[in-house]
Amino acid sequence: MAEAAPTTNGIESLLREHAPRVLAAVTRRFGRFDVAEDAVQEALLAAATQWKQDGVPPNPPGWLITVAVRRMTDLLRSEQARRRREQLDATRQLPEDLLGSPADTKPAEQDDTLVVLFLCCHPDLQPPSQVALTLRAVGGLTTAEIARALLLPEGTIAQRITRAKLRIQQSGARFRMPSEAQLRDRLGVVMQVLYLIFNEGYTASSGEALQRAELAGEAIRLTRMLRAKLPSEPEAGGLLALMLLTHARRVARSGPSGELITLAEQDRSLWNRDLIAEGVHLLEQVLPSRRPGPYQLQAAITALHCEAPSYADTDWRQIVALYDVLVRLSNDPVVRLNKAVAVAMVQGPAAGLELVDALAADPKFVAHHRVAAVRAHLLEEAGEFEAARGAYLDAAKRTISVPEQRYLRSRAARLTDG
Repeated sequence: MAEAAPTTNGIESLLREHAPRVLAAVTRRFGRFDVAEDAVQEALLAAATQWKQDGVPPNPPGWLITVAVRRMTDLLRSEQARRRREQLDATRQLPEDLLGSPADTKPAEQDDTLVVLFLCCHPDLQPPSQVALTLRAVGGLTTAEIARALLLPEGTIAQRITRAKLRIQQSGARFRMPSEAQLRDRLGVVMQVLYLIFNEGYTASSGEALQRAELAGEAIRLTRMLRAKLPSEPEAGGLLALMLLTHARRVARSGPSGELITLAEQDRSLWNRDLIAEGVHLLEQVLPSRRPGPYQLQAAITALHCEAPSYADTDWRQIVALYDVLVRLSNDPVVRLNKAVAVAMVQGPAAGLELVDALAADPKFVAHHRVAAVRAHLLEEAGEFEAARGAYLDAAKRTISVPEQRYLRSRAARLTDG
């Protein structure tokens, strides 16, 4: 008997959790990643409708794989008819612990999600296509969510995903873990994708919920696997440390009603000290390698926040120094925006505003709320309340995250009331 029907958000979380493993299982059997991804997406859509009505089956991944395999067979038969093929190579079998009786609740023992991750980062693809495809196939993000995460039009992302799947098929890539040399060649884009998945889980780009803990947790799980595969790569350890140190603050980031609580206002007693200790320990392992990278530097900045007794007592000068190095390594506009906040804490809001205004013309920020939100905060700190109010309202219009909208509007309302 199926369980009671969960909420829509609960179903979405469950589907996101199982989707990468289902895709891996179907791809392993049929060897056609491009078609398998389409089949799995259709299975997810079917589940979203049926599970809401009938409840979640006892073996969710088995249900999804069964439906995806049926759809995959239909798609391949149609393709075979066009190409006058008559038979499908079915010599590769799905693991019995996934495909079988719907009542079978035995958990899956084989997890090929990391194989899917590296397949999506195939060298025949350009890095932008690698990122978009992996966010879709492994992260479970929608095309719209990917577009917001990458600050690009949705149509551009849709084209990248379609072309990337076709290119993988044309390359003849096999579904297997790459060699260690190939792993290292693809490491940069793999880490970028994992970090984007984590960020979408830590601060959802849309919807009612501020966070999607299951998505952040999946990114951490995959990064642990990556770290285990390449233990000598300091940036893999730095990325894991960054995720753990950031995730440690998760509970304190939202209030009882789901409202956003900024770093300056968080109850630090709610931070997960075990995750902080693990993250700091990882940093102590990788930093002595003297091969600093963006993730190690960001983790070091986050560690300074985590170890400070309060927001005001944070070592802001050291954070600015780390951002200076980070900007030289990675001229990312988001990094420069974060640096502006740190500079304002050391030199005053006017110095921070000067940096923020220089970023306002960056094409990646034209339709995004981040610059307006930071500018509003610094204007408020500078005592320019009317300008700050307008900037808060402008930022609220630019985001589609409901918790962020409420927070920004509440800041504007407070200035009006004052």
